[in-house]
Amino acid sequence: MAEFRYVIIGGGMAADSAAQGIREIDAEGSIAIISDDVDEPYTRPALSKRLWTDEGFDESDNYFDTAEATGARISLRTEATEVDLEAKSVQTTLGSLTYDKLLFATGGRPKGIDVDEGERVICFRDYADYRHLRDLSGQNLSIAVVGGGFIGTELAAALVQNETRTTLIFDDDTLGGSIFPPDLAKAFHELYRSHGVTLVPGTKASGGRIDGDRVVLDFDAGSYDFDAVVVGLGIEPETGLAEAAGLDTDDGIIVDESLRTSQPDVFAAGDVARYPDRILGRQRVEHVDNATQMGTAVGRIMAGAEEAYTHTPYFYTNVFDFGYQAIGDLDPSLRTVEDWQRPHTDGVVYYLDEDGRVRGVLMVNMEGRLDAAREILAEDWEHDPGDLVSRIA
Repeated sequence: MAEFRYVIIGGGMAADSAAQGIREIDAEGSIAIISDDVDEPYTRPALSKRLWTDEGFDESDNYFDTAEATGARISLRTEATEVDLEAKSVQTTLGSLTYDKLLFATGGRPKGIDVDEGERVICFRDYADYRHLRDLSGQNLSIAVVGGGFIGTELAAALVQNETRTTLIFDDDTLGGSIFPPDLAKAFHELYRSHGVTLVPGTKASGGRIDGDRVVLDFDAGSYDFDAVVVGLGIEPETGLAEAAGLDTDDGIIVDESLRTSQPDVFAAGDVARYPDRILGRQRVEHVDNATQMGTAVGRIMAGAEEAYTHTPYFYTNVFDFGYQAIGDLDPSLRTVEDWQRPHTDGVVYYLDEDGRVRGVLMVNMEGRLDAAREILAEDWEHDPGDLVSRIA
């Protein structure tokens, strides 16, 4: 049974950052990373963004070189099958390990639809999925993207810009309608249509089947066939191993402000961790800023640093010539205050609850204002809409 000071279950961005954070405090302690991926840790956002749009950025640029930078032993294609909290051991498909400190950075599994995955159906999540989809793109094939959220919209933009006939299927009546105020959502919707994406709003794919070299998707209104289908519906947090071990879970693994689980030597970070945000309350965040910042923090804490995770993360997207950064809750059912320099092109949208407190800030085609947005979110009082105009210039 191999012995390690630190064992990390999961091989994503949080795992890499945790190993880096450990090394900030502990230069010698042994680190094991158990990953069921076929690739060493890499930058996940590039799979639907930069790798499609930046000709100077290729696959080799997207790796972290975690093993070289930290000395961690990384076991790829390896599944952690059981955690024994009393024995402080982890059983894997390659054998057993013991730990002093354990980190769950298990992320999530992609949501799917009722159709078998295969050569022509991809539930998009990892580097292998990117390579698979990239091989299908650029051949003037007809590819359907299922999902109008972050992954779906980014993949649709990536495909249509790479000579692929792209159809985007989503359940909102207007693309972006679940996060943007109505006029901005209409502009976002039109942006995709103007770039040649066929939009199918207000629609859910109930399932499908493979028919020769075509994929048939079934809808309430009938069936349509495509050369391939990629599903980008987000993830379900991967909590099964933690639950079986007896840790507290609820839409993620519950942690405290120091990212400890219900067991003092066991931690969680990244997409799977449900943590107490100092501004927004308990959250589970599936974005890169949280994965990297939380990963670094938990690594330092595991190595002995007396600190808490106090960062409120942001999220972002870039599609065509439209990009935004945001913090908090983007819920168009909240009261919105819009402050545009150019309507729907450059500006800020504030989302206010019934008490007038700002719950979310969306900054369209603006950068370098995240600290100002966090400051406004932290203001626990009623805001007059007129006072918010020009707060973030």
